Amino acid sequence: MEMNLRKGICAAGNLLVDVTYPIERWPRQSELTTITEGITRSIGGAVCNVITDLAKLDPELPLETLGVIGEDPDGEFILEQLGVHKNVDINLLKRKGKTSFTAVMSDNNTKKRTFFQYRGANALFDESCVDWDQMRCELLHVGYILLLDALDQKDAEYGTKMARLLAEAKRHGIKTSIDVVSESGDRFKTLVPPALKYTDYCVINELEAQQITGVLLRDEEERLYTEHMEEALRKMKELGVSVWAVIHCPEGGYGLDEKGNFVCLDSLSLPKGYIKGTVGAGDAFCAGVLYGAQKQWSLEESIRLGVCTAAASLSEPGATEGVGSLEDVMKLEGYYRI
Repeated sequence: MEMNLRKGICAAGNLLVDVTYPIERWPRQSELTTITEGITRSIGGAVCNVITDLAKLDPELPLETLGVIGEDPDGEFILEQLGVHKNVDINLLKRKGKTSFTAVMSDNNTKKRTFFQYRGANALFDESCVDWDQMRCELLHVGYILLLDALDQKDAEYGTKMARLLAEAKRHGIKTSIDVVSESGDRFKTLVPPALKYTDYCVINELEAQQITGVLLRDEEERLYTEHMEEALRKMKELGVSVWAVIHCPEGGYGLDEKGNFVCLDSLSLPKGYIKGTVGAGDAFCAGVLYGAQKQWSLEESIRLGVCTAAASLSEPGATEGVGSLEDVMKLEGYYRI
């Protein structure tokens, strides 16, 4: 398809079902704890979260989903939930294996959550699942690197299969965006840099940026080094990010645009009791930035929307329930910007 005929955004990669179990307390090894009332089931992962947020921000924006779900009830549940949004095309999804799921243990006292993830069908997603001739998007967002087993494999020419996928997207006139998952260990240094060479937009959190660049952004005492943000962003650019490098954290959003201009925007000052849950806030921020990119907004305007979309997400326990229309989300700027 010709570049000037492409419209909208495609989110590719992780699709899963989250089952959240409220527990009385987190047990020690070999101890028993009680699951209380209020078990919930929802869709999650980069594809489901980002696409749902974008669909709610703008019901007219053309959206596509790309990935692998199982031939099982969880796969049907994902199709049903995504199908609620009339502007979301689910026809590119492949079905095989067992749908990925996450068992989320939510401590009723501390409100902290612990995640047990089953890779399932997500591990099967690779370039063979992509029909480039059927894709209509202008921008392809892929998440998450380090959680897509087939794409995380080595590639003799490109470094990783993910990098090959992104390079192929660019050959088809599609802009690229990536997100990664937070993880301890040294896989960042081998799996992420190859992909950055073929990335137009990179939107990640401060811990992920720290592991990729080696620049200290948050220490073990949880202190944030905002004075190091620009250095980390410039290193991301040096690694290959061609348009926008963006870092988000609870304190704010930071970015370098295509001309090398640095943007810094604090998060909204939310009142006590406003935050009902943090799951999905990073994807909500990403959705806001990608929306701005697709609409050809400036990086500052896009980060502003990302901050507001993340704040909206925080207002509800689930990943996407708090996000509303673009107009409603941007109203938060007036309410909570000091």
